[in-house]
Amino acid sequence: MHLEFRDTVKDGARQPLPHQQAAEGHASQRAYQGVVREKVPATLFIPPAHRTPPMAEKPRASARKVKDKWKAKAWYSILAPEMFNRQVVGETPAEDPGKVTGRVAEITVQDLTGDFAKMHIKLLFRVKEVRGSEAFTQFVGHDMTPDYIRRLTRRKRSRTDAVIDVATKDGWRLRVKPMAITDHRIQSTKQRVIRQSMEAVTKDVASKSTIGDFVRQMISGELAKAIAVACKPVQPIQRVEVRKSEVREFGLDVPTPPPVEAPVETPPPPPEAVEPAPEELPPEAPGEAKDARAPQGETAGP
Repeated sequence: MHLEFRDTVKDGARQPLPHQQAAEGHASQRAYQGVVREKVPATLFIPPAHRTPPMAEKPRASARKVKDKWKAKAWYSILAPEMFNRQVVGETPAEDPGKVTGRVAEITVQDLTGDFAKMHIKLLFRVKEVRGSEAFTQFVGHDMTPDYIRRLTRRKRSRTDAVIDVATKDGWRLRVKPMAITDHRIQSTKQRVIRQSMEAVTKDVASKSTIGDFVRQMISGELAKAIAVACKPVQPIQRVEVRKSEVREFGLDVPTPPPVEAPVETPPPPPEAVEPAPEELPPEAPGEAKDARAPQGETAGP
């Protein structure tokens, strides 16, 4: 079956076929919708009573005043505890003295005492009170640098660690962590005996010392030497170190000295006025006395 489509001519003009009319209708409709969207935007009328007032313009960033926080801060000197003679450890800034309380300062023994051999030991002090521009601290523990501990631990050696809770005679409770290093590997049974000896010596020394004396023995090496002597019958020890300590409970502490007021110098009393002594006149001769009593213009007779 063969179908043939022909264009129709009406009044001398060619008329489009049905499928051509449909395509033109869709194109004109899309063009009309596009024009409507572009030229006639949708608006919503809001009554004046429901309209929100315009927001105030925000100030420019350049016009805003930037407050310098550092100008409001003051510097406070951190003082070491009484066991270290109240030396100045450092300084810290703060806006309020209450914010300084609780801060922890770290300093090496070399910076505090000048001993170069103790540069690997770090002391920790916590601020407990602030008076004026001075912050008073208390000892909270010590530690050793990791590189120093790694240098002691070598191959074919045994390291024995212990964690010991001790109490001083003035009520301080500390957790001490000593370690012992032998020159060769040892059995676990010997390590157990060494650990027991370390615990017995450490508790005995702490019970007979105040917190100041015990800290001094830990830092100076006297406690390590006592542990090495006690462990020598079991196994000769090459090196003993108290690598760390922590204060678990504070005991009696040296009271913070009151602020020293500058003596007020009283001015010396003014010197008393001395009355001048009466002048002593030399004795006069009898003839001179008569001449003095005679009136002016007259001379005394013989």
